[in-house]
Amino acid sequence: MIQCRHNYLLDSILLVLLAGFFIWILYRLKLGLGYTWNWKVIPQFFLSIHEGRLQLNVLTLGFLTTIRLSLWVVLFSVFIGTLAGILGSGKSVLFRLLVRVYVEFTRNTPPLVLIFIFYFFIGSQLMQVMGVEDWVRYSPPWVKDVIKILFSTPARLPEFLSAVLTLSLYEGAYITEIVRGGLLSIPKGQFEASYALGLSKTDTYVFVVLPQVFKNILPSLTSQAISVIKDSSIVSIISIQELTFQGMELMASTYLIFEMWITITALYFILTFTLSHLAGRLEKRLIR
Repeated sequence: MIQCRHNYLLDSILLVLLAGFFIWILYRLKLGLGYTWNWKVIPQFFLSIHEGRLQLNVLTLGFLTTIRLSLWVVLFSVFIGTLAGILGSGKSVLFRLLVRVYVEFTRNTPPLVLIFIFYFFIGSQLMQVMGVEDWVRYSPPWVKDVIKILFSTPARLPEFLSAVLTLSLYEGAYITEIVRGGLLSIPKGQFEASYALGLSKTDTYVFVVLPQVFKNILPSLTSQAISVIKDSSIVSIISIQELTFQGMELMASTYLIFEMWITITALYFILTFTLSHLAGRLEKRLIR
């Protein structure tokens, strides 16, 4: 009990010191740069009134696009990483070699370079071959509404899909190593017992091995999901209208540099902190 009170007191002191340091930085910025803060206009970039109706404004739309982009990337990267992790830890030399080439190439290439490669050379050609733009253009209105809810505005769907593909492959390389490490931590007796019970290889992985693996690697997957949220800001360079892109557009038009960056930082923190908190609660439940 004494130790808990001591830790609580120390944490409180550290929080007060950090808050004081942050206030001091803002004060020095105001004195040194002669910067005039204008926070009162920030709320209107979240919600606005148009023709008597309350509607979402650019920062809220960018925030929602970041959430959608991150969700799709997490889903696809976990699928890619799980599949590659299983193949990379298998007995096939060919599959192990292919997985190793994929992981080493992706992890040692800057994500910005991958964005340009996939968007300008692979994504654009792939979307054209698949006829995505024509399909979206001639789709009925209800399909366009679904696309807008699940992905992005129909006009930006090819760019959005290219961003999802690129980030999924990039993050999937890291998840591959996480899953492979989790698979190596499972005793061989688990596989032998499953085969002795007559389970197929697929059933062994789905019902016996992977549930244990994901329980063990949940903290690492959470960290990688947080990285996905932060790395999603990179796709602003291909005009994906996510949070960073919308914030930079507002900075260019309003010159509210510090207010915008602080607001964007706070929104990213809300996303990552919420995800970390939910994953922590899930981990405790799995332990129980």
